[in-house]
Amino acid sequence: MSMVQEFKQFALRGNVVDMAVGIIIGGAFGKIVSSLVNDVIMPPIGLLLGGVDFADFAITLREKTAEAEAVALRWGAFVNSVIDFLVVAAAIFAMVKLMNAARKKQEEAPKAPPAPSREVVLLGEIRDALRSR
Repeated sequence: MSMVQEFKQFALRGNVVDMAVGIIIGGAFGKIVSSLVNDVIMPPIGLLLGGVDFADFAITLREKTAEAEAVALRWGAFVNSVIDFLVVAAAIFAMVKLMNAARKKQEEAPKAPPAPSREVVLLGEIRDALRSR
């Protein structure tokens, strides 16, 4: 089997396609959550704290000079990223919990017994024919 055929077989397998869709949706979801945190959650929190923007919070380690840029620890941006992560983690936790509950309900649902095989039906007919003699 050639390398191209092996790759094609791998790439077209169902799990790989599902994973690719999940990554694309996850990336889009990440952008939505970042916007939610930066544009909806953090402004009211900053307003409550005196009208500050967390993204601007930083500790300057070295001032800007003619030869070099300033060096700063941007801890406010880090706080935004932590809140992003917590929102994403909570959303994924809720989604997994709902999926597990739905799966559990589906497993608990009573299943109809499988239909007897053709051989079993035929043997039953033979038995009934022998009894009726």
